[in-house]
Amino acid sequence: MTPRSAAPGSITVRVPAKVNVQLAVGAARPDGFHDLANVFLAVGLYDEVTATPADELRVTCAGPGADQVPLDRTNLAARAAEALAARYGRRADVHLHIAKDIPVAGGMAGGSADGAGALVACDALWGTGASRDELLDICAELGSDVPFSLVGGAALGTGRGEKLAELAVGGTFHWVFAVADGGLSTPAVYREFDRLTPDAPEPVASPALLDALRTGDPSALAGALTNDLQPAALSLFPALTDTLKAGTEAGALAGLVSGSGPTTAFLAKDAESAERVAAALRASGTCRTARVASAPAPGAAVL
Repeated sequence: MTPRSAAPGSITVRVPAKVNVQLAVGAARPDGFHDLANVFLAVGLYDEVTATPADELRVTCAGPGADQVPLDRTNLAARAAEALAARYGRRADVHLHIAKDIPVAGGMAGGSADGAGALVACDALWGTGASRDELLDICAELGSDVPFSLVGGAALGTGRGEKLAELAVGGTFHWVFAVADGGLSTPAVYREFDRLTPDAPEPVASPALLDALRTGDPSALAGALTNDLQPAALSLFPALTDTLKAGTEAGALAGLVSGSGPTTAFLAKDAESAERVAAALRASGTCRTARVASAPAPGAAVL
């Protein structure tokens, strides 16, 4: 693929959002993490990360929710650049510009996508030639969702979500994402999960859900969608119950909280149905906006 440069010597990488079609969560481990059976599906909402040579590490951001994105070294894009630079014995002198389109703090892995995007962009910019396994290793160090942002498509994440097994998908699934007014802290949602579910069983991927993905059957997938964090998210953000009701009453096959929320995700029968559900959600007053996207989508890619 021919790189598309936003400025001389720059590299731009496009990275997808995700929805968790199954998020099975085990009890808290001694290290504070939880074992997961996390079935990721990449969806066609994208951020773009552009890496340009600079005298020092700098992060800028534009697009919806950009004012909520940290521009210091806590940003996963900055941490990705520093991790790659450290591994190859160089300085992380780069300007990273993030063009946001993935909802911010919405449970759709926008920050993780930016980390994966920056990693791929810096690898291409600096010519470090890191292998896919090396990039995935750095991704896993950055966060549980970052490796999937690199891989895209569909995958089962185990461990804390970072150990990926890619999954076959037999068709296109049509989704609507209702963006909430307000955010949810992922650690707070997990704490509430621990409070509500003190004896969580060992997480296991659903054979029915994996089969629905493999056959591309939206009705079967709708019947198998689960998110163990949903009760905790609804406990902390009760208004999401109204959003879920509005989407299903508008004709969605099923709805659930996306990851730790507060974005809610609705599976539609087809593209036309997805547009109708999105319009109804926008008119319902239960969310800030609604976005339509199809899945699966490719992982991080140089443009």
